[in-house]
Amino acid sequence: MTTPQHCPGFQDLKNLKAFTCKCPECGKEKEIFSDEFDRKHICPECGKELDLSQCTPTGQA
Repeated sequence: MTTPQHCPGFQDLKNLKAFTCKCPECGKEKEIFSDEFDRKHICPECGKELDLSQCTPTGQA
C-alpha cells in the first residue's frame, strides 16, 4: 500500500484562481475563487449583489 502524496480532492483545487471583486455600491473588496463564479455573491458590507464581470485576478491591477 502506498501513501498518497496529496489529500483527496487536491487535483480539483490545485488550479483555482483567486479574484478580487469590488462592490459597485460601497467599494468593499471581497475575494472570490474561480470555482465560485457560478453562484451569486453579496457584499458583506452593504448587502448589494457583486458584479462578477468587474473582478480582477488577485495580485494584478
